[in-house]
Amino acid sequence: MWPYHPELLERPVPRYTSYPTAAEFTPAIGADALDEALRATVGEVSLYIHIPYCEQICWYCGCNTGASGKRQRLASYLDALTREIAIVGPRLDGRIKVRRIAFGGGSPNAISPTDFVRLVDAITVHFSLDNPVWSIELDPRTLTQDWGDVLRFVGITRASLGVQTFSPTLQAAIGRIQPGEMIERATTMLRRAGVNSLNYDLMYGLPGQDWDMVEESLSRACELGADRIALFGYAHVPHMLPRQRRIDAQNLPGQDERFMMAARGHDYLVDAGYQPVGFDHFALPGDAIAQATVAGRLHRNFQGFTEDTAPVLIGLGASAISCFPDRIIQNEKNAGRYRMLLSQDRLTGVGGIRRSADDQKRGAIIEALLCQGEADIGGELAAGLRGALAPFVERGLARLDGGRLVILPGGLPYARTIAALFDPYRVDSGKKFSSAV
Repeated sequence: MWPYHPELLERPVPRYTSYPTAAEFTPAIGADALDEALRATVGEVSLYIHIPYCEQICWYCGCNTGASGKRQRLASYLDALTREIAIVGPRLDGRIKVRRIAFGGGSPNAISPTDFVRLVDAITVHFSLDNPVWSIELDPRTLTQDWGDVLRFVGITRASLGVQTFSPTLQAAIGRIQPGEMIERATTMLRRAGVNSLNYDLMYGLPGQDWDMVEESLSRACELGADRIALFGYAHVPHMLPRQRRIDAQNLPGQDERFMMAARGHDYLVDAGYQPVGFDHFALPGDAIAQATVAGRLHRNFQGFTEDTAPVLIGLGASAISCFPDRIIQNEKNAGRYRMLLSQDRLTGVGGIRRSADDQKRGAIIEALLCQGEADIGGELAAGLRGALAPFVERGLARLDGGRLVILPGGLPYARTIAALFDPYRVDSGKKFSSAV
């Protein structure tokens, strides 16, 4: 079990899928900056395509998504997304090679398999693909058999299922009813479709949840052979996500219970043969992300922990974020305004930030701490942060050797908190982020 120091976990901190985080984005960095960055991009690139719709909205969800509802709404969005693909692709003018393509949401399977194939065709026409790895997030509740045929046809080899919990009681408490048999059928279908890296998203800290419920879900995930497991703590922020008001806040586990669930979950999966990846992911030893972890090649971007080494990630779709070495730019979040901009053949970047040399330096340190558990921070930063690091060093959670900072095994659950010490933007940010564990 990890050592528990609640006073070190009091401050809410970002998940650091980027640095600076989206909390620092401003409208001063928008479409013109995106156009400039796209035209200057060369080399290896990854694509992320966002489908901000689900057939059923879960109460806990923090994603930018809405109910798919009328088919016309989906059709209009897909027309706009296809237009964005046609506008962005030529700006790269054959100078790039796309090695990874990820579909996320929302739920990409909120659209029809036929529409999904049309999106794939548009990407193939307008971007220079170099035998890319294709991945997709899926909602098992709406995963029909024809999706299996399409995923095999496209060549999807990686998929992530939103499982969250196998407990019927907890499923009812968070508005996501999906019997275990449904997860089993989806898993079988995806394996037959050629998916060789399958992730299950699981959650702890749900209303009424105890360790036995977490353990049951972990056991089922291992039995079903999940290649990757992401074990997330539920973030209850109804002031930001009104849909979460339907969740009984009085029944949520306390911080000490959450910590225990995360610690026991870590030990359970390690004992089951999974390689810890960062602070909340796990993978079987043969999986690419486990191998990257062992080799010290793990990275972090808007998809979370990854072995992706591309220096540029281009986001397509409403609210999608593009990340370049010197800037980060987010598309218009509102699907209606997103469609309107594209009806005028305009890029949809409406906010972002330029990454200064100091931002890039600190971003590299934060990424190294979260991915490798250590970083060369340099003598100047070490001296300036020695006092802030002291509580972690004194408790045996971290070690500072000159200009090198190492997070020790017991310090893993404090990794985000330690990383946040290198983020000068974090001032009075308690309302913007969730608990570190």
